[in-house]
Amino acid sequence: MNIVQSLTYAARALRRECLEFRFHYPVEEVKEAGPVDSLHYYVWSDSLFLENMDFDSAGIPQKLYRRQGPQYNPLFIAWWGLYTLERYLRNGDQYDLEKSLAQVRWLKANAQSRADGAVVWPCYFTWREGRCVLESGWISAMYQGVVISLLVRGYRVTGEKELLDLCMKGIRVFHQSVEEGGVRTVERGYALYEEYPAFPLPRVLDGLLFSLLGLYDLAAQTHASDVATLLTQGIEGLNASIGMWDYRGKWSWYGTHGYLCPPQYHTLNYLLLQILGRLTNDARLMAHAAQWNVGHLSLFSKAEIYMGFLLTKNMARLRFPSN
Repeated sequence: MNIVQSLTYAARALRRECLEFRFHYPVEEVKEAGPVDSLHYYVWSDSLFLENMDFDSAGIPQKLYRRQGPQYNPLFIAWWGLYTLERYLRNGDQYDLEKSLAQVRWLKANAQSRADGAVVWPCYFTWREGRCVLESGWISAMYQGVVISLLVRGYRVTGEKELLDLCMKGIRVFHQSVEEGGVRTVERGYALYEEYPAFPLPRVLDGLLFSLLGLYDLAAQTHASDVATLLTQGIEGLNASIGMWDYRGKWSWYGTHGYLCPPQYHTLNYLLLQILGRLTNDARLMAHAAQWNVGHLSLFSKAEIYMGFLLTKNMARLRFPSN
């Protein structure tokens, strides 16, 4: 990337962070999601995770990265599948259903079986997250979880059992530590599932939350005891560690990056906490979600968070190399 492109990107980022900061990011909870006969996913947004994408001739999205160029990322493929499925449920357009099933077919065809029996959906590009570097072929608890959520819904549409078989093999990495090629870490005796399984750990909260929703979907569909155990362990770990992401009972930190979450990630954090609390009947998660709800912020707290975000984000930008 040349200096002009770098400066252009920096200017756009500053404008977005300074002038387009909104406390109420447009993402909503989908109340119909959760039951085993539901095709709905838990959150809906017309903008979340949908920017900077191009589509190949089969309708599969490629994420357009600043340095890595266009890449097939299983997270955004699965997300596009969930998005188009929800759109089908809202407008009844069969073309949207076919778009969603095209993503299911791609994920089925591109599932990678490892020698240890695990099935994974890797990213074939190098990625830097904070101080850690993930080399090409890296996997993610979040990406595995969102893929599982789509494949479970694909099974509900098609009845294709192989999709559930892939999901069951896909959870094996949740049993395995990062050192063993998995996504599991232990914090004070409790399990956590890492969006970016590399050291030093970035510990991004929404990645953990999305992975737990994937485990919930598979547990609800299969009633498999090992999936339910992984879900329970993850919920216990989340409750035990939630304080590491908490900023003064008002907002959330973006993992260990040292800056406050941008609005879209904070909104996701409290919505997903609320949803997981409802699904698992966990009052602690629901209470923390209520604390973080932006509707409870005073004007003074909003000013504090806005200024704190700008300060911490730009300090982090100076500390960490960028992608």
